[in-house]
Amino acid sequence: MKLDALPIEFQGAMPILRELQGAGYEAYYVGGSVRDILLNKPIHDVDIATSAFPAEIKQLFRRTIDVGIQHGTVMVVTKDATYEVTTFRTESTYQDFRRPDHVEFVRSLKEDLKRRDFTINALAVGIDGEVIDLFDGLSDLRSRKLRAVGNPYERFHEDALRMMRGLRFISQLGFTLEPETFEAIREYHSLLAKISVERINVEFVKLLMGSSRQAGVKTFVESECYIYCPGLSNYGEALLRFADLIGPAIPTEKQAWTLLISMLGLKQDQIKSFMKEWKCSNQLIKDVSQMVPALAFRLSHEWDNWNLYQVGRELAVSVEYLLIYFGKKPNQAKIRLMYQNLPIHNLKDLAIKGNDLIQQFDYPKGPWINQVLRGMEREVIEKNLPNEQEALLNFAQNFMEEEPHG
Repeated sequence: MKLDALPIEFQGAMPILRELQGAGYEAYYVGGSVRDILLNKPIHDVDIATSAFPAEIKQLFRRTIDVGIQHGTVMVVTKDATYEVTTFRTESTYQDFRRPDHVEFVRSLKEDLKRRDFTINALAVGIDGEVIDLFDGLSDLRSRKLRAVGNPYERFHEDALRMMRGLRFISQLGFTLEPETFEAIREYHSLLAKISVERINVEFVKLLMGSSRQAGVKTFVESECYIYCPGLSNYGEALLRFADLIGPAIPTEKQAWTLLISMLGLKQDQIKSFMKEWKCSNQLIKDVSQMVPALAFRLSHEWDNWNLYQVGRELAVSVEYLLIYFGKKPNQAKIRLMYQNLPIHNLKDLAIKGNDLIQQFDYPKGPWINQVLRGMEREVIEKNLPNEQEALLNFAQNFMEEEPHG
């Protein structure tokens, strides 16, 4: 098979391949970019594989960076972009199921491609557009099948993360797992315990956000991989409920976690520890901790000023979108307008400040100031009180008389 035309991303890297070939080396586009162009999907990264060894690559190009030279990868810097150029290599045994004990550089493209995870990722394209397919990857692409290169038990024993990558590809591409590949994942799923949570997290989030997440998540459960993922061992049925949610690909990571945690039925005080187990960022945990209860509220109530104000416009709009997955119609424009029309958007917008209260009342500084301001805040948001200095001071006077603070 030959590509009719190389995509613009490949054309940008063409001078690098020409330089390598001009010096007598082989050079090809490889990996996910080749798969994606054949599937008519956007290309994210262009990876180049070559028979040139790292030192030889560095001699050929004026500007290079040693991004992973111990594994054969040199970044070549051009005027317009940077490209990772990796030497053909074979890998020895994997004692820790994560990293090869030894990497050996070779001159053979076949030796390099046969160490890759799945046949659809073991394709190469030459400078002339000819697709090199040594493991029937094109056939698997056409039949939308995900098959390990060679012996699947060996591939997953080498790097157990490949099992999660396979499930992620099911979710992203809508492919089905070839039976022997599935059986190998089901037999070796416990090896995920050897993989860092950070690496699993990356694949898991992509799995949740795939356009075919129903198939991906169901296979995740059927293979029992979920048992060895943080905090999920008792939630097989809940994961299947998540998989059954009907709707498009989930747009953002925080929306994916919000939907998942809602389906798991975690209590508010469990969210932080669950997401900490997954090594999520503090900001993501903060956002999702607000969004989960907001979604529960929104599924049974319309937004009111106070709830909208507390959640904030961005998170409220994100939560509103999630109604799609529960068979409801979101109205994000209405939420934006409601938020815009709120009397204030944060505590600083109040016409009264803490210093004004100190001057008005003969009390030392203390928690009472915040209590009064928070009382004003809610009354103003709910439009029971105008955001005017005189009205706010009268409110403060009544508040202090009813609940004196010294």
